[in-house]
Amino acid sequence: MNKVILGSISMDLKRVAMGYFRGSHTTADRFLLEAQRRKDEIDSEKLSPYLQRLFKSLDKLSLENDLDKKAEDALMYSTLFQNAALLKKGV
Repeated sequence: MNKVILGSISMDLKRVAMGYFRGSHTTADRFLLEAQRRKDEIDSEKLSPYLQRLFKSLDKLSLENDLDKKAEDALMYSTLFQNAALLKKGV
């Protein structure tokens, strides 16, 4: 189940990045909120320590004021969570 949620979070974060890059800040903020809500659905006991640290740092994303950096970070997190969802272990 965690893999599906990680995949969904990855897609939400990709939409965040695309929204900020395109200037659709309201849409990007909405998908960031959705990604943060989905994070609560994860069974964190089953996650590797690496993914647990990523989720903790994901919370800082909404505090970033530089929108370009916010977009780049969202894209980076999206890729990392997508890779984790595709792995066979550690999720």
